[in-house]
This record gives sequence, C-alpha cells and structure tokens, in this order.
Amino acid sequence: MVTGVEIAVGYLFAWMVRKATRVAGRADAEVDRALDEGMDRLHEVVSARLGPDPALERAQEEAEAGRDAPSERTRRRLIDAVEDAAERDPGFAQELARALAALQATGPVDTVIDSGASTASGGGRASTGVLRPGGAGGGSATAQRTGDATAEGAGSRASTGVDYS
Repeated sequence: MVTGVEIAVGYLFAWMVRKATRVAGRADAEVDRALDEGMDRLHEVVSARLGPDPALERAQEEAEAGRDAPSERTRRRLIDAVEDAAERDPGFAQELARALAALQATGPVDTVIDSGASTASGGGRASTGVLRPGGAGGGSATAQRTGDATAEGAGSRASTGVDYS
C-alpha cells in the first residue's frame, strides 16, 4: 500500500468541492492561494495519471452534486485506483508523494458546512463553525450555512463562521 493515498483522496475530493462551489458562486472570497495551488497540483498529478477513470468521474459527480465528502464506495474505489496506479508506476508514486507533502506543508484545511445551533453560558464559549485561535497552524478555513451561536451570561462568547480570535 502506498503511504498517504487516503489523505490524497481526501484532498482531491476537497479540490473538487471547492471548484464546484466556485462555479456555483458560493466560494469564500478569502481562499488561501498556497493551499489552492497545492490542491490544483495534486489534482493535476492524479487526473493526468488516472485519465477518465470511473472512480474519478464519480467523485467529480458527487462533488458537483453538493456532497461535502464522497460516498464510502466512491472513496474506496478512488483509493484503489490511485494505489493501483502508484504501485504500477513508481514515477507517479513519487510525484504523488511530492504533491501531497507540499500540500500538507501549507497547514490544516478546516471546513464546516450546515452546522447546528450552539449555546454558551456561565462564561463558556460556543462556535458553530471553525474555531482556530489566532489562526493556529495556518492553512485554510471555510464555513458555509453555519447555525446560530448564542452566548448567555457574563463572560460567555459565541461565534459562527470562522473565528480566529
């Protein structure tokens, strides 16, 4: 088994979702350029090697349909396709490893979609999106259609969306 393929497939699907949401006009205007470039590169590497692979095409369909993650079957099929290609082609395996390493160096990718409501009380903190104090770890964070966050009582804080405070 090739190291990092499951992570690569996760990034690959995230790339597909980001492209689909941009086409639909729902993308966050503040997208981390380094992360975008890394995800673009990973997609180029995988799609150039797999070509019109049915698993890759199905993942694209699911991303365009608004899914935030591939179905379990599609994920397994895509992992198998990428692993098979990497096992058969050492050059592809090396290129994939380099693209993945560069992407992981950009920092974490946090995404929240359709979160529920949250309430903080008694000095607590509630968040219905991404909470990353001070932007810890760099990377990228996006939130879409977050629920209500309510703070009740002295010292309580609530946030919805992306909170770097």
